Amino acid sequence: MILVVEDDPVIASLLAKTLDEAGMTARTAGSGIEMDVQMRRETFDLIVLDLMLPGEDGFQICRRLRAQSTIPILMLTAQHEEIDRIVGLELGADDYVTKPFSTREVMARIRSLLRRASYAPEEGDTSRPLRFDDWTIDPKRRQVRNPSGARVSLTTTEFDLLLALCRNPNRVLSREQLLTMTHAGLAGPVERSIDVHISRLRAKIEPDPAQPTLLTTVRLAGYMFTASVESA
Repeated sequence: MILVVEDDPVIASLLAKTLDEAGMTARTAGSGIEMDVQMRRETFDLIVLDLMLPGEDGFQICRRLRAQSTIPILMLTAQHEEIDRIVGLELGADDYVTKPFSTREVMARIRSLLRRASYAPEEGDTSRPLRFDDWTIDPKRRQVRNPSGARVSLTTTEFDLLLALCRNPNRVLSREQLLTMTHAGLAGPVERSIDVHISRLRAKIEPDPAQPTLLTTVRLAGYMFTASVESA
C-alpha cells in the first residue's frame, strides 16, 4: 500500500489513479497531520512525499519519518535547484522526482524502491550473514547490527550499498557500479546521489565519519570497503 502525501488535489488524484491502475492500493494525505492519521490506521510500504506542504514541509516530515522508520520515501519537488534534492537525500529520502513529471517515471521509481525494500536473495551463499569489525549484516532479514548487538536503522539505499560493498571488499567500485548493484540506476538518480548516501552510511558505521577508515574514497575512481569481511 502506497501513501501519497501531496496537497495539490489534482496531482494527488492523478498519482492515486495511476497506482490503482497498476494494481497498487493508494491512499492520499494533504499534510503531515493527515499523513499521521493515515499511518495510525494502516501500514504502508512506501511514501510519496511532496516537498512543499502546508505547515510541516516535506523536509521536516522526511526527517521525522526517518528517525522512526526505514519505510522507502520518494520525494516530489517542484524545485530545480540541485541543493534541494541533495538535502532531501541527506535527510533520508531514497529517491526523488522533479515536477513536472511523467506518471511512467514515477511508477518506475516506485517499483525500483519496492523491489529494493522487499529484496530477498536466493538461498545459498548470497543469503548468509556477513561480518566485518564485529558488525553483522544479514541479507535475508535485511538487518544490520553493531558490535554490541544493537540493530542499526538503515534506509533501503544505505542497506543495499553496504551489502554491495561487503560483497566486494578491498575492491574499488565506481558510482556507476554501485548504482547498478543497488538497483538504483533504473530511475536515473541525481548525479552524485551515491555520495550523499555514502556520507549517511559512514555516519552510521564509521568510528569517525570525518576520517573514514572502513569506507574510503578513491579519488576519480569511486569507493572501496577496506574491512575484512567473512561469513557470520
